[in-house]
Amino acid sequence: MKIVISGAGEVGFHLAKQLSGEYHDITCIDIDSDRLEKISSTAEVLTVNGSSTSIETLKEADIQESDLLVAATSSESININTCILAKKLGAKTVIARVEHAEYVAPENIELFKSLGIDYLIYPEELAAIEVVKLIERAAATDIIEFEKGKLTLVGIKLEPNISIIRKSLKQVANELKSYSFRVVAIQRGLRTIIPTGDDLFLPNDQVFVITVPEALEEILKISGKDQASMQNIMILGGGKVGRKVAKLLEEKLSVKLIDSDKNKAQDLAGYLEKSLVIQGDGRDIDLLAQEGIVDMDGFIALTEDNETNIITCLMAKHLGVKKAIALVDNVDYLPLSQTIGLDSLINKKLIAANNLSKFIRKANIISIATLQGVDAEVLEYNVLPKSPATKKKVRDLKFPRNAIIGGFIRDNKGYITIGETQLQADDKVVVFTLPGAVDKVEKFFK
Repeated sequence: MKIVISGAGEVGFHLAKQLSGEYHDITCIDIDSDRLEKISSTAEVLTVNGSSTSIETLKEADIQESDLLVAATSSESININTCILAKKLGAKTVIARVEHAEYVAPENIELFKSLGIDYLIYPEELAAIEVVKLIERAAATDIIEFEKGKLTLVGIKLEPNISIIRKSLKQVANELKSYSFRVVAIQRGLRTIIPTGDDLFLPNDQVFVITVPEALEEILKISGKDQASMQNIMILGGGKVGRKVAKLLEEKLSVKLIDSDKNKAQDLAGYLEKSLVIQGDGRDIDLLAQEGIVDMDGFIALTEDNETNIITCLMAKHLGVKKAIALVDNVDYLPLSQTIGLDSLINKKLIAANNLSKFIRKANIISIATLQGVDAEVLEYNVLPKSPATKKKVRDLKFPRNAIIGGFIRDNKGYITIGETQLQADDKVVVFTLPGAVDKVEKFFK
């Protein structure tokens, strides 16, 4: 597929990095030559220095032959204009990153399609949805759903005092005799491990498990996590993400939202129907105490300042809050979430890049996702007739050491893969893989 990416900032950078190993023909456009140099040194892409609203620049990027253009600069107007021009010049599909919630409202979708824009992506809304998922699954550090939840990848941090600590995967499997979930990765410090039966569970490991819906409670019980749902939530920051999170949560939970800006707080009080809006400095521990932070089940820091979000979440954890989630702009912070004691760090640009990658598929790749701060990819394949993956049982496939088949969906039902499993044509298969094994994995599904 020939892909043109406008904008080599964090969204464009991560999108190009994800896709460059998938044998796509990728061209990046940006006015900043330093950004282009960074992206070309990391991923196999062509670069064009210039503005994507220039017809000449778009033609230089061979836009007329492109299958897809993604306009992902930090300017909404540039993205929209780029998409309109690209479509007129021959791009088959165009996607624009936007900054206003009203643009992605269902009643406005047709308006943008009439302008030639096929899809809109709004990172703030995607980040808000991610936060809500993490609150709904209180014990999880990460959640990725496949085929509307028929299979789910769940990340869980292991506490030091639970029964499975210092036992091997094989021991735990023998004790449980359960085929309803499978451990597909362990994040230990900054290292990602694709486990074998001999690997041990250690304190503070972040474990990634593929599961079917009915087994989630069992997993949480084994990992020592309390499945009790969240009731009381405090949100710091009433910007675009905080506003959306509060709106999505207030129907089911008791929500308090704190923002330091008086005008914004007044606007939020009118917009939110059931949430309590408080105007004040969320870094003030006296204010947090006064507003009952010790009674909160969850604390979500969504201001525009990375340090404020991290520090206030650490304060919340110190005061006994069960779950703390921080929004960060710097992706370098993501691997640190578990080591510094936070439950989850959210990066809206990386979430946007993951969602954009879903539009870009080979014939048999249904979706591609990455876990924030984890050096691995989650691939969902549609098994083709006569592909090597169907020839033998999973245990005999000689699958790459740094990859694992977690589960599959057949006849609209999710199953966990075991050694005796034999995949069939049209199965949808979820594979967890380290970056170096992606090419080898791909050969099994051709």
